[in-house]
Amino acid sequence: MFWYIFIPLFLLAAGGIGAMLYITLPIAKRVYKAQLVRTSPDIWGYTCSAPDNEEQMAMWEAGCRWAEENRAAMREVDIENDGFHLHGEYYDFGHKRCVLILPGRCESLMYSYYFAAPYQAAGCNVLVIDTRCHGRSGGTHASIGKKESRDVHAWARFAEKELGMESVCLHCICIGSASGVLAITSPDCPAVITDIIMEGCFTTFRESFRQHMIADHRPVFPVCDLVMWQIKKHTGTNVLTSSPIANIHKVKNQRVLFLHGEKDIFSRPVQARRLFKKCGSADKTLVWFPKGGHSHLRINNTADYDRAIAEFLNV
Repeated sequence: MFWYIFIPLFLLAAGGIGAMLYITLPIAKRVYKAQLVRTSPDIWGYTCSAPDNEEQMAMWEAGCRWAEENRAAMREVDIENDGFHLHGEYYDFGHKRCVLILPGRCESLMYSYYFAAPYQAAGCNVLVIDTRCHGRSGGTHASIGKKESRDVHAWARFAEKELGMESVCLHCICIGSASGVLAITSPDCPAVITDIIMEGCFTTFRESFRQHMIADHRPVFPVCDLVMWQIKKHTGTNVLTSSPIANIHKVKNQRVLFLHGEKDIFSRPVQARRLFKKCGSADKTLVWFPKGGHSHLRINNTADYDRAIAEFLNV
């Protein structure tokens, strides 16, 4: 009697799941392609990613002014890694320490200009880069930090061997933090990387993506997980195992500064506390900022933001 009841219920449930996947999988594929695949050289290039956002545009314009004011110190630099051409700009102010700025998703090296000023003031040269799939660098599929972390290694070695740097500090924004954490926790991490500063680091990309979907009033289940499956399928990245929270306990040799906003709804404060607690570094600091949304901390707390960096770098 049990099987007469179970089999129809099982078939009904399986049919429902199949119908749900039939409807939602194409949606997830479109979302994945729109958010994480560079389908044209015209996207993720040298324009402001959010021109309608007043703060984002102000950051962009301020960064461009910084770059123009320091144009005489700049030279273009290019490397090859994993078969990809990678492009950057190096601002030489005559120091033996430089910052390598890792921008967030959809952002070229021009976005990174905005974060360069406090490092220039702190006695650092500045290396801004187009991460793979962005700007003038090669690639089409963002791997949420897994493969990008190998590019971080390549840039750090270039800074040491070709630029003569004795120390490299990573400044990471949002998804750049995933690249940074995976870079410094890899056994292949160059010793020249001595410090990492992370703004708005998330625990996992799934958590951050989920929060974005909630904020946009989009249905989370099962599209969110289907997008994560698309990432795995196309790049080999498991967003749970190749995530900051799964690896940050392995930080040993670098000093770590977390910069986090109390109002960040995408990399939530509770997640920042988890990351800080789990971080394996013996020299770690967490600085909170009362104003500003995700990736918009400096423009809302400029003096305190720049002071936190200066104090961390012992200026």
